[in-house]
Amino acid sequence: MENIYQTYFNSMPCFLTVQDRDFKIINANERFIKNFGDYEGRYCYQIYKKRPEKCEDCPVERTFMDGEMHRSEELVKTIDGREVWVIVFSTPIRDDNGEITSVMEMSADFTKIKLLQDQLRASQDRYRLLFEEVPCYISMQDKDLRIVEANRLHREAFGTSYGNMCYEVYKHRTKPCMPCPVRQTFDDGEIRTHEEVVTSRNKNRMNVLVTTAPLRDANGDIERVIEMSTDITPIRQLQDKLTSVGLLIGSISHGIKGLLNGLDGGIYLVNSGLKKDDRERIDKGWEIALRNVDRIRSMVMDILYYAKDREPDWETINADEMGREICCMLQEKAGKINIGLECKVNGNIGQFEVDKQAVRSLLINLIENSLDACRIDKQKDDHYITMDISGDTDTVTFKVSDNGIGMDRETREKAFSLFFSSKGAGGTGLGLFISHKIAKAHGGNIKIESEVGQGCSFIVNLPRVRPVIDESVTTPAADDENAEAPDRTEN
Repeated sequence: MENIYQTYFNSMPCFLTVQDRDFKIINANERFIKNFGDYEGRYCYQIYKKRPEKCEDCPVERTFMDGEMHRSEELVKTIDGREVWVIVFSTPIRDDNGEITSVMEMSADFTKIKLLQDQLRASQDRYRLLFEEVPCYISMQDKDLRIVEANRLHREAFGTSYGNMCYEVYKHRTKPCMPCPVRQTFDDGEIRTHEEVVTSRNKNRMNVLVTTAPLRDANGDIERVIEMSTDITPIRQLQDKLTSVGLLIGSISHGIKGLLNGLDGGIYLVNSGLKKDDRERIDKGWEIALRNVDRIRSMVMDILYYAKDREPDWETINADEMGREICCMLQEKAGKINIGLECKVNGNIGQFEVDKQAVRSLLINLIENSLDACRIDKQKDDHYITMDISGDTDTVTFKVSDNGIGMDRETREKAFSLFFSSKGAGGTGLGLFISHKIAKAHGGNIKIESEVGQGCSFIVNLPRVRPVIDESVTTPAADDENAEAPDRTEN
């Protein structure tokens, strides 16, 4: 019977040893001897690891201590120098009194499995690195449009929190976008490509090219959809620059025609008055001509501010006088559509250094935008606009407020976008864009406070003294809190 068990012992497809309390090998099977050599008088750590002392974490030692079976993974070296990964199991051998006299250690070669595991882990690490470092924004979404995974750029740009809805993260919306390429991919499994405008957590607007693709489970069912978004903002900006001159000419041609007709009318009155020696006719024609020249100048300044960056024409002026002048000029226009317009000056504001014509255009654009917001608001009987002027030691503040239609968050974040107009053919889409650009050129900013149906306030902060410009640093308009945002009234 003993010979039968010895045969079983030698035939086991693993390395078998029996060790005493000193970890000396007192028996071993043929597979062990073939791979590790003679064991007599030698210790396991000498044979397996070529060590002078026992291993720090020894399963045989633990079995001697608690009488339990233990397991570990070890890297051992055979007599011919091969490194072999083994799974080690240790089990106690007891005498008739139940005392542990020795421990059997069984080591199964799983080198091939270990290599496959390492290759799989390396492959996963490579794909994870690719996922994390690919130069685009990647997210994975479930059928409820919740973000369940995102790469590093996505987390940095959008402050991604897993479980958030994609439309909340990208556009600060409360409802899904229509159409939604992710849902379309869930529906038919097709790859979709779509261009979107999104807002980062720093409130920068970005044009992105979105590609969606299905991720399937073992049964072929679509489990998630991966969404890859590439920032194409520089391309769109370049395209805008290349096409904007033509768009600009088309959008303002009607306005220019009207101003030229008015100028012709004024010149005609002047000429006919000179021929008839009619002083009243001359004065009337000259007034019309001057008014239209002023309007043409304002329009040209807007075009110049858009088409080319230029240095402001600095001069020192009185802030409250300019504010009152602008309100007085627009009160007649406001009164014709039953909208109140008031200028409030908080104390003696004093002087500040600006480009007078540019800041004048800025404030007129804001008031005219408020006039339109009130005009299209049918929910209130009375509408009003106020321009509050205040200042401190360093800053002059103009606050243009109205009780018009107001804006939601998405619209606020898109304020001042180029060529967006609520007025259809009646607007150029330049007004608020130019206003923002003028404020930035003066080292100031425009902030928006608004809620839907509650009206809106544009807060313009301008320094009293011209800023010192570091020409080595340029800051894109999109870096401002409310940069790159459309006129709030919708078409």
